[in-house]
Amino acid sequence: MITQGVITAQVKSKAVAKSEFEQYVNAPNSLGIEKFSNISLADVTKTILYHAFWLADQKKKISLKEYRQLLFDKGWRGEEKRYLKIAAVFGKFSPQDLAQIEPLTVYQLANNGNKYKPVIEALLDLSAITQEAVRSLVKEQRTPKEPKPEKPSIWRRTKNGGRYCQIPPIHEQDEQTGVTLQKMMDEEGLSAQNIVAEAMSLRQAHKQGRLVLVEPS
Repeated sequence: MITQGVITAQVKSKAVAKSEFEQYVNAPNSLGIEKFSNISLADVTKTILYHAFWLADQKKKISLKEYRQLLFDKGWRGEEKRYLKIAAVFGKFSPQDLAQIEPLTVYQLANNGNKYKPVIEALLDLSAITQEAVRSLVKEQRTPKEPKPEKPSIWRRTKNGGRYCQIPPIHEQDEQTGVTLQKMMDEEGLSAQNIVAEAMSLRQAHKQGRLVLVEPS
């Protein structure tokens, strides 16, 4: 089922491919609304692949000047890279092999060729490539990201864009911190903020070696 030949072999073996490709590309201009509505998604996918393979083959065979003129004549300038990616990624397949894949999926796989390389390789082993099969392979490829541990923060925002720090509630069985803080506030007439700020200054001095803890004799 899978075509193992190179792109040039695909193109040379089908003058039909090019004529069929031209037929699809020109379909919106040459067909009436009723006839065009009968074109299936499989037709669209094959058209995209014929386009990609044919363009990649032309780039190899003709001069750079001729290639640029080709892009200009076809109105493809600026769009060619995505199709060259498709040709590179799906070079081991024929358009018919991938006809049951939605066009958007073709672009998705081609635009992330390195990421989905295992998926592309797995398709080579399938007897029938369907959209559902591709979805399953893509789903298997996705590795769940481990959630980053949330960094604790004491900062809160005010309505005017400023910020303030808020110490989280302190839960202790003996309530020692709360009892001590309240006692200091009552006896010294200081606010909780003043006492916490002073305690932090003392701790910082101790960490920096400017304050030494002396054990009672």
